[in-house]
Amino acid sequence: MEKRVLGRTGLVVSRLCFGTLTVGPLQSNLSPDAAAALFLDAIDQGINFFDTAELYRTYPHLHKMLKAVDRDEVVISSRSYAYTYQGMKESIERALEELGTDYLDIFMLHEQESGLTLKGHGDALRCLIDAREAGIVKAVGVSTHAIEVVRCATLMPEIDVIHPLLNVRGIGIKGGTRAEMEAAIREARAAGKGIYAMKCLGGGNLIRDYAEAVGYIAGLSFVDAVAVGMQSRDEIRINVRAFGSAPGNIRNDLLPGLMGHKTVHVEEGCTGCGSCVGACSYQALSLVDGRPRVDQSRCILCGYCAAACPGFHIRVY
Repeated sequence: MEKRVLGRTGLVVSRLCFGTLTVGPLQSNLSPDAAAALFLDAIDQGINFFDTAELYRTYPHLHKMLKAVDRDEVVISSRSYAYTYQGMKESIERALEELGTDYLDIFMLHEQESGLTLKGHGDALRCLIDAREAGIVKAVGVSTHAIEVVRCATLMPEIDVIHPLLNVRGIGIKGGTRAEMEAAIREARAAGKGIYAMKCLGGGNLIRDYAEAVGYIAGLSFVDAVAVGMQSRDEIRINVRAFGSAPGNIRNDLLPGLMGHKTVHVEEGCTGCGSCVGACSYQALSLVDGRPRVDQSRCILCGYCAAACPGFHIRVY
C-alpha cells in the first residue's frame, strides 16, 4: 500500500483510507468487536488511515482497535458539526474519551456548505486551533461537498486538511462541475493543504462502474488519500488491490463482493415526523402518505437522514 505525506501536516497516510460510516449504526451496524476485527485486518493489508465523525457513532469501534495496536501506527481523522467554541471543546473531549486516546491526528469542521458557513463556525475553528497549539490535535481541517468551501479553505492558513467530495460522475458536488472541483482541489494541494477525498463511489451509486470510478480517483496525483467505506474483509482486499494497482489494471470482473447496491430503508416504526427530510441537503427525501420517499436520482447514500431520525427507523445498507 502506497503511503503519502498529507500536505504539510507531517502525517504519513495510506493512499486508501478506511471510511468507518459503513460499519456503524447508521449503516451495517456491526458490533465494536466485529468492526475492530475488520480494522485490524485492514492494518494487516497496509491501511493506516481511518476516517470517522462524531455523527457516525463509531468511536467505540475504533477504541477497540486502538487497544490492539500502537497508537502511533494509525492516523485517525474525525469531525464535528459544532459551531461554538464550547461545543467544539466538548466534541474534542468526547472524541478523546470515547476513542481512548490522548491526542487526535486530524479534527475537522464537518460538512461546511459555503464561505458563510465557514465564517459562522469561526469560534469552533478557533477552538480547534487552540487544541492544535496545545498538542491535543495535530491537524485542523474541513470536510465539504462544495467547491466554494475548497476555494475558501485554500486561502485560510489555519486549515491544514481539506476533505472534499469528488468522483468520476460528479455526483453530489455542490456549486459547479467535476472539472471545477478538480481545479479547486489542485489549487489547494499546491498551497500545501492535505487532501483526502470522499464519495469516490458516489455513496455506492458507482459500484457497478467501480473500475472506472477507482481508476479515476487513484490516478489523481493531487489527491493524497481516498476514504472508502468498507464492511467486509473481501471489500478490504478488493480495494487494497485496486489502490495498489495501476488504474488500467482494475477490472469489474474481479469485484463480486462489491457488485451490490445500497439503498435507504425505512422501518415500520417510522412515525412520519419528517426529521430525515429536513436533514437531507440534496432534497432527495420527501414525505408521501406519511412515509419518507427517496428520489434515487438525488440520493448520495450518505446516511445523514438516519442520524436525524429520533426513533432510528431509517438506515442505509
